[in-house]
Amino acid sequence: MGKEIELNETNFKQEVLEADTPVLVDFWATWCGPCRMVGPIVEEIAEEYAGKVKVGKVNTEDNATLAGEYGVISIPTLILFKNGKPVDQIIGAVPKEVIAKKLDAVIS
Repeated sequence: MGKEIELNETNFKQEVLEADTPVLVDFWATWCGPCRMVGPIVEEIAEEYAGKVKVGKVNTEDNATLAGEYGVISIPTLILFKNGKPVDQIIGAVPKEVIAKKLDAVIS
């Protein structure tokens, strides 16, 4: 439990849009320096919020259509989904506290 899910155009609907819990989706790419900074924070969030929030990652290089659907033009972009709809978004590398505060607001 508490592991990030690798999301793609095949499983996104089931894992994110039809999820029973809020979902934090990290749009990233391997060549992106700020994405590498946020990656370990997203992993910690996945562990700490296990059971309350599902955490997934979308590689924008492999899933450009999916990134385009949600208007992702800068990475990293974290989008928080609740009841299948995007409810909040963070663009760029931010401290863990910023992400946690937004998650807490959605799950409370």
